Amino acid sequence: MERTEIIIGGDTAGIEWRLPVFRFKGSDATAPSVYIQAALHANELPGVALSHFLLERLRKADAVGAIRGDITVIPQANPIGLAQSHFGEMEGRFDLGSRTNFNRDFPLVALAERDTLIAGMDRRSAVDRLKRTLLHTALGHDLVLDLHCDDESLQYAYIDDAFWPEAADLASALDMQAVFLSDGESTAFEEAVGHAFKRQGGDKLKSVPGRLAVTLELRGRRDVYADITQRDAEGLWAFLAGRGVVADPALTVRPYTGPAVPLDNIEMVKAPEPGTILFHRDIGETVKAGDILATLITRPGDPDGTVDVAARHNGLIATRSSARYARRGDDLMKIAGHEPTRRDRKPGTLED
Repeated sequence: MERTEIIIGGDTAGIEWRLPVFRFKGSDATAPSVYIQAALHANELPGVALSHFLLERLRKADAVGAIRGDITVIPQANPIGLAQSHFGEMEGRFDLGSRTNFNRDFPLVALAERDTLIAGMDRRSAVDRLKRTLLHTALGHDLVLDLHCDDESLQYAYIDDAFWPEAADLASALDMQAVFLSDGESTAFEEAVGHAFKRQGGDKLKSVPGRLAVTLELRGRRDVYADITQRDAEGLWAFLAGRGVVADPALTVRPYTGPAVPLDNIEMVKAPEPGTILFHRDIGETVKAGDILATLITRPGDPDGTVDVAARHNGLIATRSSARYARRGDDLMKIAGHEPTRRDRKPGTLED
């Protein structure tokens, strides 16, 4: 194992950011290479914990020569966001300087243009240099896994159609309860990687066998527990073994049996008015159109001071807000359904 650091100079004097990078050299040049990063949204920590346990497993494998493909792990990919603590809360999703999401605005380049990402870096902001360095590093690999989490959530993944159903082995190994099939039309990290993989110098490819770019949503932000995380690390190890990245012939991955639904089938349940949230249904429950999901106390004390929020479609509650007060238009839940929830959804991400 080799441990190095990526150093990102700050935009003001006397500041720099350091990202530890762990690399394992594989013994088989034909085996797939893997890039894994966690906490691009710095306050999403389940992936950090998973990386810690996975690295422990990888070091043991390295000691006995069981690493077949090159592996790169960046367990805490956003030290800039990690330092953004205000009023007792880490603000790790958005850059406070530019007000942009740390997981948006990644450059969209073809794979052959990879090295253009790091040209003229001295003229760019620290956040832009961070994004370009991460993307450049990831594009040197075959399989790219970006570890995130949601608010209150089941274990699920965003996977571009171009990598499905080949990626069902990952969904199975990590016991995903749902897969959201994305359209690859945003500037998020995983979709920027997918953009490059689908454009390898010629026309856009509809499928890319042997390649993968995926966002893994490792349950909710509070789901950082040793037993769960160790189980997830074992699941990721099983995926690596199944793809031939590590040697463990005793492992087999069972078929994935959960739902795989396009983003058009995701109902974003929003608060019609501001108020205190009383949830009636929880993640993992199956609901029918018309079921009451939550009650908003909009005018406390008034006889008519509540508003019920009902499901508009049948489906599985995949996520729920951890907040208990909603502003008008805030997201309350995501429901994965069996049919399109709207016909006018623009390509791209579900949330900012």
